[in-house]
Amino acid sequence: MSNERTGGRTRANAPARTQWLGYLLAAACLAWVLHDIHPERAFRDLPSLRWGWVAAGVGCDLLSYVAQGLRWKLLLLPVGRVRVSQCVRAIYAGLFVNEVLPLRAGELLRAHLVARDAGLPFPVVLTLVGVERLLDGVLMALAIGVVSLHVPLPGSMKRAAEAFGLVILLLLLGFIVLLCVLERRHLARMRSGQPSGQTETRLGRVLEGLRVQAKAPSFYVAAVASSLIPAGQILALWAMTNAFGFGLTLWAAAAVLIIINLGVAVPNAPANAGSYQFFCVFGLTLLGVEKSRAAGFSIAGYLLLTLPFLLLGFLALVRSGLNVSGLSGQVRRLADQAVERSGS
Repeated sequence: MSNERTGGRTRANAPARTQWLGYLLAAACLAWVLHDIHPERAFRDLPSLRWGWVAAGVGCDLLSYVAQGLRWKLLLLPVGRVRVSQCVRAIYAGLFVNEVLPLRAGELLRAHLVARDAGLPFPVVLTLVGVERLLDGVLMALAIGVVSLHVPLPGSMKRAAEAFGLVILLLLLGFIVLLCVLERRHLARMRSGQPSGQTETRLGRVLEGLRVQAKAPSFYVAAVASSLIPAGQILALWAMTNAFGFGLTLWAAAAVLIIINLGVAVPNAPANAGSYQFFCVFGLTLLGVEKSRAAGFSIAGYLLLTLPFLLLGFLALVRSGLNVSGLSGQVRRLADQAVERSGS
């Protein structure tokens, strides 16, 4: 019994240590961003802000998550009918949780909401969150290659981008190999007379669902639709830089977004606070924006883009029937359920 309690404390303390490490990293990033800047230069663009560009940026950003909801509906189509509105509501609820809790806890919550509302198995829906991340990685690798043809990047960034592209390529090859193995097992079961989709374990059922989804035409439509997500985010950042009068090209805005997304890929503090500002300033200064102005944009522009979907996320969470005051406990229970189901 004492060993079980000790193991429980160890598992409970591990996320806490990771959480505090994220907070320390965020503080270090903000210290660098705010170091050696001139406050009057940092926020001199605010009085002359172009609010039409701000509205365009916010609109493109919000629509990118609607595109993500459409992609999720297409990915889920082989296992169940889910409305786009259900997917979008779950995504916004998950975004709200990501803004207030560390370590991207909202990913678990949005999978739970769609599984609950559509009556789908939670492990299957959670697996598709991983497929989404793989599609995002492939798009990121392609975007890096295209943007690097139009925007000169420093050698260190090119090497990091090449390493990222290699990792994504290996993951994609592993995904393809897994699908081939699953298909061979499916054909072997069919030849032996075993009913299609009959498996002995929960993991086997999840993998069988993944095989069915990957063979469906909707999977490839979803892969194409994925391009709408970064397109909306690039347009949002480009519009916001125009609102601040930076005059960046669309390709330059795409380069900054790539740097930000690569930088915040590792889960850290809630809302990526600190790391977002660090990599935003890093990317903008590479393109010739003075650090003080870049620091002001990384804070003010970040808030202008974040607050609207934070409000929508809160409303989505309330409409989902969840208790906002107990989010941390609810997400922890979902994590425990995911671990239990994966082990059964």
